[in-house]
Amino acid sequence: MKLIPILSSLILTTGAAFAQQSPIIHDGEFNYLRVQFGDAWDAQDAEIDAKLAEIREAKGGNPPNFLYILIDDISFGQMGDRKMNYVMGIETPSINQFATEGLSLMRMYTEPSCTPTRTAMLTGRHPVRAGVSEVKVALVGEGLPASEVTLPEILKEVGYNTVHVGKWHQGDIEQAYPHNQGFDWAAFPLHQQVQLSLMTPEAMRANNMLGYVPEGQNNQFLLDERFKPYGLVTGVEAEAGGTALEVDMFPGEIWTQAKYEEMNERYQRQALEQLERAAAEDEPFFLQYWPLYPLNFVYADEPLSRNGGFHADKLQLLDGWIGDLLTKLEETGEADNTIVVLMADNGLMYHYEGTSGLNQLIYRGGKTQHLEGGVRTDAFIRWPGVIEADSAAGDIFHVSDIYTTMARIAGATDHIPRDRIIDGIDQTALLLNGEGHGRRDYVYVYEGPVLRSVVKQEFKMHLPAPGQPGAAAPTFNIYRDPRELHPLVGYSLWAGASFQDMIKRHQKMIAKHPHSEIGRGIPYEGIDNLRPESELTRDVFMGWQN
Repeated sequence: MKLIPILSSLILTTGAAFAQQSPIIHDGEFNYLRVQFGDAWDAQDAEIDAKLAEIREAKGGNPPNFLYILIDDISFGQMGDRKMNYVMGIETPSINQFATEGLSLMRMYTEPSCTPTRTAMLTGRHPVRAGVSEVKVALVGEGLPASEVTLPEILKEVGYNTVHVGKWHQGDIEQAYPHNQGFDWAAFPLHQQVQLSLMTPEAMRANNMLGYVPEGQNNQFLLDERFKPYGLVTGVEAEAGGTALEVDMFPGEIWTQAKYEEMNERYQRQALEQLERAAAEDEPFFLQYWPLYPLNFVYADEPLSRNGGFHADKLQLLDGWIGDLLTKLEETGEADNTIVVLMADNGLMYHYEGTSGLNQLIYRGGKTQHLEGGVRTDAFIRWPGVIEADSAAGDIFHVSDIYTTMARIAGATDHIPRDRIIDGIDQTALLLNGEGHGRRDYVYVYEGPVLRSVVKQEFKMHLPAPGQPGAAAPTFNIYRDPRELHPLVGYSLWAGASFQDMIKRHQKMIAKHPHSEIGRGIPYEGIDNLRPESELTRDVFMGWQN
């Protein structure tokens, strides 16, 4: 039987505990809603506390485990629907089955690309607040700052065993590594799939990566040999409090498609191993698995799917792997007390639309864009015996809400920092009571550091050009125009002022609680066995400043 430490078991957040602590600082729009609905929410919170205590008591006083699976670059509609499987020519029976076992969040909003979405989930904050605004490929000397308080850090405060496997992409500096951001053990690549899957000879021959591989052209007038990234660290492993070791890569070795495939297989194997290990421990666990697949840019020798595209085919492969992980969870005996979340981080990499096998489907746009196709993804949550099976909710949910919601369920709300804005909203009422009990009807959508659009209910305004009035801003009804192609003045004339007020509330809170700066340092510190080419790359990168 799992036993959480006695002190931690007393921290189940109740209405009384809320009253004794300073409130979480939320954005202006949430406070605007709270003025209208705060009394009703407070009354509901008392009922939720009682229900959470009842659920925990039924499990012998043990809080639930968390298994969080985040998939890369998959647009809304591409997972969990048998009809869309036929449309796309792929089979995802494991994900489809999982979708019927819990709650489908039909309006899950993320950030437009992978690094910002993952920052939002880890910190409960819009990534721009932590200085994180975009995806980086090679050395940058930047990353998630140590000053951010991550979800695994607050879960550890109440006794959780925390594990990360797979994509990380929160920076190449030591303070940003997962084992320094709250995880007890981590296996992760330093960079992401542009390095791992695109910067290979095979991707060049597939005509998907241009100008990088030397043999692709004669390089007659080459001067700067470091313009093309070289000697990048690949995958490392580490424990909290220790240093990292690069694995399965030798000095002078060329990174290839085969190495990438081996890395994916290793992470799947480690996810299974870590799940089995964590489930056998006395503490509750938070296991985060962020696969690298389906991102892949070489056609399979023997495609699995009718589609055959290099992303679509790997999505079908990944479906089987997810099925294996869920089966392993059942075998551990912990499935009934484990909340499983499966979702994507942002829309498809539309730059390869067609050849990748994926397409935009319902919403226009994809990765890097503020359009619905960039920030709307499939998301499913299963909590056996608590969340109604085969249910759906049209309430708006933002990826940052995972932070506050998991904290509430784990009894860790007291450890959420009170000295900064937390954008994540506690959505426990939605999970326990179902559709119509969400506490968010808005989203601010950034592209990098720039606020590009604002969502409120079914309406969405693209921010007007500087100097243009709100009444001139393109405004859409997402139900009627999901591809955001037909802005109608009939919306903007009445909604322009309200959207402007939302933006002003947002800006006032930023002025009161300014953004933090991104963490900075020397790349690759804290890795014990750097290859000579990695050391050279770092020295050249840092050397120009001397």
